[in-house]
Amino acid sequence: MHYENALAEEIRASAARLLAEDIGPGDITAQLIPENQWATASIITREPAVLCGVAWVDEIFRRLDNRVTLRWQAADGDSLQADQCFLELEGPARSLLTGERAALNMLQTLSATATSTRHYVDLIEGTNVRLLDTRKTLPGMRLAQKYAVTCGGGHNHRIGLWDAFLIKENHITACGGIKAAVEQARKLASDLPVEVEVETFEELDQALAAKADIIMLDNFALEDLHVAVEINGGRATLEASGNVGAATLKAIADTGVDCISSGALTKDLKSIDLSMRITHTFDI
Repeated sequence: MHYENALAEEIRASAARLLAEDIGPGDITAQLIPENQWATASIITREPAVLCGVAWVDEIFRRLDNRVTLRWQAADGDSLQADQCFLELEGPARSLLTGERAALNMLQTLSATATSTRHYVDLIEGTNVRLLDTRKTLPGMRLAQKYAVTCGGGHNHRIGLWDAFLIKENHITACGGIKAAVEQARKLASDLPVEVEVETFEELDQALAAKADIIMLDNFALEDLHVAVEINGGRATLEASGNVGAATLKAIADTGVDCISSGALTKDLKSIDLSMRITHTFDI
């Protein structure tokens, strides 16, 4: 519930920010259009994509002008084909054009995240491996991109630094070892999952001995991932991370790990090519 409430608040806040940064003191170009002119418009995708960002667009136009009506022809998570119209709008022409860029910016970015995720998920179809995101998100867009990952069929690793322990190399060094770090984590919050990042088989043994819930195998070679799965014997959830891409994803999944995390889902993005066109104008 905390996540859902935080996401709803982020949608409201981000819509306000997007409009403020684009409109500033006023859209001077839109003022060229007669105030009483209304219009219909359609938004299409120029390329195949997985749609994401409906709530953000709804909020943008709600804040901008509640006279604008939106007729969605697809929902978040739906696959779109090239040149498909997925949204029709009607309202004051000024408002449609003023809100265009803010709406498209969110749609093209979040749909890119969802589309990339869906591509990766499809590559490991038939395995029991879960695809996870990371905290390598675009600044200020953490919750939005985490949501987009789920629209693409992926799973959220952790939202931030507060909802799970991830004990990495520097934490281990600062705490005095894996055992000490895990023990301290259990004392601080026994109800939260404890994950340890390991880089060697020795560290894997230490993490297993410390009874970590999840063990991240960082940059393990494929043959070493196979060995790690055998050593683990189902005692902890194993997560593979590092050098994850379209070319390596299936081979990593086939090693028997439980999940694979990839920062590429949220940081290596190519925005989806979207376009809004006015289709009809009329006076009211």
